[in-house]
Amino acid sequence: LALKEIMSSGGAEDDIPQAERKTVTDFCYLLDKSKQLFNGLRDLPQYGQKQWQSYFGRTFDVYTKLWKFQQQHRQVLDNRYGLKRWQIGEIASKIGQLYYHYYLRTSETSYLNEAFSFYSAIRQRSYYSQVNKEDRPELVVKKLRYYARFIVVCLLLNKMDVVKDLVKELSDEIEDYTHRFNTEDQVEWNLVLQEVAAFIEADPVMVLNDDNTIVITSNRLSETGAPLLEQGMIVGQLALADALIIGNCNNQVKFSELTIDMFRMLQALEREPMNLASQMNKPGMQESTEKPARRENPHKYLLYKPTFSQLYTFLAASFKELPANSVLLIYLSATGVFPSGRSDSEGPYDFGGVLTNSNRDIINGDAIHKRNQSYKEMHCLHPGDLYPFTRKPLFIIVDSSNSVAYKNFTNLFGQPLVCLLSPTAYPKALQDQSQRGSLFTLFLNNPLMAFLFVSGLSSMRRGLWEKCQDYLRKINRDIAQLLTHSRSIDQSFLQFFGDEFLRLLLTRFIFCSATMRMHKIFRETRNYPESYPQLPRDETVENPHLQKHILELASILDVRNVFLENTLDDY
Repeated sequence: LALKEIMSSGGAEDDIPQAERKTVTDFCYLLDKSKQLFNGLRDLPQYGQKQWQSYFGRTFDVYTKLWKFQQQHRQVLDNRYGLKRWQIGEIASKIGQLYYHYYLRTSETSYLNEAFSFYSAIRQRSYYSQVNKEDRPELVVKKLRYYARFIVVCLLLNKMDVVKDLVKELSDEIEDYTHRFNTEDQVEWNLVLQEVAAFIEADPVMVLNDDNTIVITSNRLSETGAPLLEQGMIVGQLALADALIIGNCNNQVKFSELTIDMFRMLQALEREPMNLASQMNKPGMQESTEKPARRENPHKYLLYKPTFSQLYTFLAASFKELPANSVLLIYLSATGVFPSGRSDSEGPYDFGGVLTNSNRDIINGDAIHKRNQSYKEMHCLHPGDLYPFTRKPLFIIVDSSNSVAYKNFTNLFGQPLVCLLSPTAYPKALQDQSQRGSLFTLFLNNPLMAFLFVSGLSSMRRGLWEKCQDYLRKINRDIAQLLTHSRSIDQSFLQFFGDEFLRLLLTRFIFCSATMRMHKIFRETRNYPESYPQLPRDETVENPHLQKHILELASILDVRNVFLENTLDDY
């Protein structure tokens, strides 16, 4: 159809050479095919790791051909098809989206770099610059959506300077759009701006260069990240293969479908991205002297405000596909749900749990509870709901005001099982930061920033930050030794300790717990993290050697007065 219109508007069909006509026909075919495949991506199941790969491969192939084709035949397509720059931008934007979705499905951070390079090219080459001259609001919306997607990729790559530029440009574009078209979606677009602004400012501490520019710190696993295992250290050989990252906190900062807690935890489960070019050697091209590629990131599902059905479906899919000798991690950052009635028993459904989303009108649910106190909460993930999945190694992190519900776990099947549980309340004297993310999750993602925050510091020079990071690495090494040398520690901890990601989470958990127990304003039991099984305190979180290290870190920062000294009397 497009071809007929072009031919008729361009004068007699005979004027167009056969080769050029074929170029336009081929382009139209590739464009239609690419749109068809792209739209089909929405129908692919969100869970299960294998079904989607061949479909993605076909979609990538068509877009690669389309991209090269328009580059090679740009002149003809300009003259005969009337190809506009925003249409080239649309193709590049779709390729960026493909790479981003490939990252979401594989957890391979290198694909984020690819998405970034396509999104960057659109901006550098001003593909969308002419859109504002056309009187078509739907085209401007495409441009605004491109900005929002680009911002998500930049946030995930910690390119905060680019994010700030994009937010400014997006703000100008939204103003221009609403001014020209008087549309109803103005409020929604302004909300997007507010969300990203709050997201950028969520970190409670700024690290500054000498010229007062902000240092961008990355919290992904680097080569030197996890403490190395000593020679002869006996730990399990399990590997973290899959993770569910669930965010369902009321009123927490979010952007796109990521709360700040989800954002922090997903980075704690990823390695620093490498460039695909350096990593993706063609099969057979690898020199025998080269080291084999490092182990890849664990696969993960990001679930924002899932219903119980959604959560259980994804959990079952992960469980089904978990390879041998692998671990499934479940991270729950969610509002606590407390039992409504008193119960005489103390079973896995008697302590409440964390909130799952309810699609239906919540009022009906409340009415049922008021009539009969003996029913359990329906829109809640109870500890008992996870029991079937403890047939395989399970590592659970609960960040919630009712995290202690998961202390009452029972290991039914004798498989490795650990739950790390956040404090259920924080001291009143600590300014409420919950909207900007949980302190417990911050300790697991960026322990030094969390330590500075509880010490009352809000900014720091780069040199001192790096000195403290070095010292913290030493502390992590010592914590690793405390764990592996402990006589009375539950074996589950050691079975998970062979995996780099889990090793880092466990050492950070112990650092967090030890810090809070020494802090002057964390005085109630509910202010401390807990775990199932319990850790031997004197050998880990209250170990005098570790307490001495924490005081030394506080001395480097000149905040020793924030911590109790008398815990060291016996040292």
